[in-house]
Amino acid sequence: MAAKKDIILAVIIITSVAVFGFMFLFVVLGSFIGEDLDISAGLGERIAVIELRDAIYDSRDIVRQLKKYGENGDIPAILLHIDSPGGAVVPSMEIYEEILKLREETGIVVVASFASVAASGAYLIACGCDTIVSHPGSITGSIGTVLSYPVASGLLDKVGVQYEVIKSGEYKDVGNWARSVTPKERKMLQNLIDDSYRQFADIVSENRGIPLMELIRISQGQIYTGAQAKELGLVDVLGNYYDAVDLTAEMAGIEGEPKTVREIKRRRPSFWDIFTDGLALLRDVTEEHKRTGPQLEYIMK
Repeated sequence: MAAKKDIILAVIIITSVAVFGFMFLFVVLGSFIGEDLDISAGLGERIAVIELRDAIYDSRDIVRQLKKYGENGDIPAILLHIDSPGGAVVPSMEIYEEILKLREETGIVVVASFASVAASGAYLIACGCDTIVSHPGSITGSIGTVLSYPVASGLLDKVGVQYEVIKSGEYKDVGNWARSVTPKERKMLQNLIDDSYRQFADIVSENRGIPLMELIRISQGQIYTGAQAKELGLVDVLGNYYDAVDLTAEMAGIEGEPKTVREIKRRRPSFWDIFTDGLALLRDVTEEHKRTGPQLEYIMK
């Protein structure tokens, strides 16, 4: 019996050592191969390409790249390649403001290139660039603000659950998912939406040179193809990504074949990449569930 217990204990110890050793190996390898790399292509002066993809709920990575290339000294131009329906108001504004700051402080040329979608907050960001290039088939526009949150009062009534709230003020629990909005709350939220929308409209009107009242007429949430947007003055040039690269080079005074540089992940992700990406996904899901209240968004729904 004693020998059997010793064998079991030995197996447990060996298994534990192997597991912890494997985790340690993940950490060590991740420290070497989990970083983003600058990958260059072509010959000549460099254009930095920044990929703006998916919904925008965090501005930090894009702002970091803008700052990095702005401080580089060898980058005369940045091409912002956009494929996004927009996102939250503040991250969209932060990226837009960083582009304006970059252009003003460094003189770097910044060009936006639209892929499949560049709408709402993503379009607002493009308005900070020197020029907007859109494929004729791109979807853009959707200028406006939306605020939404779930209401489960009907479900709670069916299952016999009551949700009690003790609050310090009449509007303190506005957006409570357990009840419908009151008329006074709806008016307050509409005023919030209207002010946020006016900020958006002012930015587009100023940067695109479209009179505000005309801009308001075409920016009630309508979406447009790139070709339609060109006719309305919302974009400057029709073309694909490679046309945008050539135009960026021309605007920056780059002669010959332009060289592009961008941050990309390793083609073959390491186990550490998969592990950390899984943790990041879990974190994002958790954070999404924490957002139970109203959130202002510049996004195409």
